[in-house]
Amino acid sequence: MAVGILGTGSYLPARVVTNVDLLSLVPDADPEWVSRKTLIEARRFAAPDEAASDLGTRAALAALEQAGVAAAEIDYIIVSTSTGDSPQPPTSNLVQYSIGATQAACFDVNAVCAGFVFALELANGLVQANPDALVLVIASDIYSRILDFGDRRTAVLFGDGAGAAVVGRVPEGYGIIDVDLSSRGDANDLIHIKGGGSRLPASAETVANGDHYFRMNGRGVRDFVSTAVPPALDALLRRNEFKADDVDHFVPHQANGIMLQELVDAAGLQNAHTHLTLPWYGNVGSASLPVTLDEANRNGSLRAGELVLLAGFGGGMSMGACLVRWGR
Repeated sequence: MAVGILGTGSYLPARVVTNVDLLSLVPDADPEWVSRKTLIEARRFAAPDEAASDLGTRAALAALEQAGVAAAEIDYIIVSTSTGDSPQPPTSNLVQYSIGATQAACFDVNAVCAGFVFALELANGLVQANPDALVLVIASDIYSRILDFGDRRTAVLFGDGAGAAVVGRVPEGYGIIDVDLSSRGDANDLIHIKGGGSRLPASAETVANGDHYFRMNGRGVRDFVSTAVPPALDALLRRNEFKADDVDHFVPHQANGIMLQELVDAAGLQNAHTHLTLPWYGNVGSASLPVTLDEANRNGSLRAGELVLLAGFGGGMSMGACLVRWGR
């Protein structure tokens, strides 16, 4: 049975923070240096009264409207986030309440920036098991709340936002062709937040030490992406009897512009249309992939029958890739 994306949506907060604006938060982040090193020109920061569920709600409503699906028809809600509203309850339950999806079972997943693809595969399995099911997949992250603005190499990269997709049965010949998920627990230290969990609970000392800030080994992450992602994409394509030249659209996690240029070259995807939202939104965590997919969908770039390759990668380390024959 064919399972695919029936509609997409996204939401970016109203506050625009340009590289010049960022100087007030990160004084040593020269705007030209940020642009040259990352290709990022601006990002969005959530308002003080906005949390991950609020952004996710706005993205979800947009996806439901495009799909022509009422919230009450949704059977499952999956939220991918590493910056949920709170440790408990699941952020997905808060979205359910906000949109009135009273019949939906809800749960969260955390595979950091690969999370949307992980959630998409879960949605695929749920519909395969129940052909009439409709699944709302949301990725929402607010990284501006966990950044150490004294660390310019990390602080300049991230922004806030949410993306969503409604997943259900589609006509034969369209939809999700195959998904590949992988994890590298031995590289868990490349991206992490030390404090706030059961190993190092929140305390005055952990806050004073900055243990609740996001930390990333940029060089290690870049090495991981360059060595692990291209072979995984190639294996997924070959398994389904495709070549890189067969890909019409490449929608990657928006990690860093220079890194993405290197990834495209290493994966042999130069002939694909690589979609970028990073210059305007920065790295929006797990939301960056569905935000970019929604923009490509809404601007008419994606046409029925075209082959779309999605790729998410991030903390864990985790990686997810998905091949889709577009058409809804």
